[in-house]
Amino acid sequence: MTTILTVSGVLLLISALLITYRVLAGPTSLDRLVAVDAILAIAMCGLALWAVYTRDTTIAPAIVALALVGFIGSVSVARFRVRDDR
Repeated sequence: MTTILTVSGVLLLISALLITYRVLAGPTSLDRLVAVDAILAIAMCGLALWAVYTRDTTIAPAIVALALVGFIGSVSVARFRVRDDR
């Protein structure tokens, strides 16, 4: 089980690094918004992975709070976004 959790953590880290590139090099603000949402989802998955590894369920409210913050942030940015000029 430890091997599976380690491989999952490494894959989450690699995907976070790739998505960080998209945040920095995204051609439009919507690309960056989607990348930030993906990083937030990876952070939630990382917390869930840590909860499984430590068998500690007190992290669950933090995962729910991150999901709520991500949703509110995405809706706010999408609502008040200014169109990108090309």
